[in-house]
Amino acid sequence: MNQQEFLAELRNALSGLPQDDIEERLAFYTEMIDDRMEEGMTEQEAVAGIGSIGDIVSQTISEVPLTKIVKTNIKHKRSLRAWEIVLIVLGFPLWFSLLAAVAAVALALYIVVWALVLCLWAIEVSLWACAICGIAAAVLYAVKGFGLQALAMLGMAIFCAGISIFLFYGCVAATKGVFCLTKKAALAVKSLLIRKETAK
Repeated sequence: MNQQEFLAELRNALSGLPQDDIEERLAFYTEMIDDRMEEGMTEQEAVAGIGSIGDIVSQTISEVPLTKIVKTNIKHKRSLRAWEIVLIVLGFPLWFSLLAAVAAVALALYIVVWALVLCLWAIEVSLWACAICGIAAAVLYAVKGFGLQALAMLGMAIFCAGISIFLFYGCVAATKGVFCLTKKAALAVKSLLIRKETAK
């Protein structure tokens, strides 16, 4: 694939994005290809070394804010006809309530998932607090001469500390997983809006 074909394909793949973002991305890759060719690569090698257009599109979509994509895509290409305006106004109670319900469910799911992660971290903190308090109680019982109680408290402290070490890795993995899932969901919404725009 030569430079012109690559840039044309990239422009087509990015067609649902705001125009300034498309131009910025095309200029960036044009300069990158030119730089590689100045270093001695052939045009085909320079283009092949950049990577796939799908990866470039995914990265670009993830960098463009969702609000900017929505603003770009809600601009009408033509003015609405009278009957379309009447349908929008008459259908407002129906489409607005459905839209609000979908938004509420999406927000509730987002909050619930992050609440579960926060609960895991709260359990982690409470286990460490139990371990510290157990050690303090063991020292206090030992000073007062209650050897068996001190040993029991020390055992519970070690048990809580051990569980909290294992749980820490689970908390980190859950946080990373939910963050990655949130990022992918935002990317899917952006891609859906862009595909809807290019389908028009």
